Amino acid sequence: MIPALDTRLAPEEAAPSTRCRILQTAERFFREIGYQKTTVADIAKTLRMSPANVYRFFESKKAINEAVVGRLIAEAEARITVIADRPGLGAAERLRDIVTVMHRDALERCETHPRMHEMIEAAMSESWDVCRVHVDRITNVLSRVVAEGVARGEFAPQDPDVAGRCIHTAILRFCHPLLILKCPEDLAPELDAMIAFILAALRAPRVV
Repeated sequence: MIPALDTRLAPEEAAPSTRCRILQTAERFFREIGYQKTTVADIAKTLRMSPANVYRFFESKKAINEAVVGRLIAEAEARITVIADRPGLGAAERLRDIVTVMHRDALERCETHPRMHEMIEAAMSESWDVCRVHVDRITNVLSRVVAEGVARGEFAPQDPDVAGRCIHTAILRFCHPLLILKCPEDLAPELDAMIAFILAALRAPRVV
């Protein structure tokens, strides 16, 4: 059972603060008891407000889930952007670090909060646009790193956009929470082997 928080709201509190409290509470419920079992009434009761007040900020439970998922994936996007922008590293090293961090974050989320996959499943079936934007942003980061590698002669000449999509598809097994949870390990290579394969495919041929 999730203990109640001292989350009484002063009348003068701004709407963004109330919205943030709703999202924090919803995310905690999603982590502890799962998306399907969480109700708007649960969230409202914990915040000591009426469900009608929650609906002032979010029109539905689906809208709450979209916002929670959006916040989580924004954090993930920020982490890999920092790696992509890291000075002094070659494109191959940055790609290796990006894929490793994406896998580590997804694995940690699944192991620490296994019920979170319900929230992601709901987002994929009910709010695909949110997921699609996330996929596009990650792919764009991968494509940008590839483009920099091509420009510096580290990678062979190629279409960075196509390469970015190929990389993202190749690492899906290691970064998608549902696949991490449900796909048997013997159906995929080790992460290091997959990264080595991707980098070998990208590298410019050696001049003899």
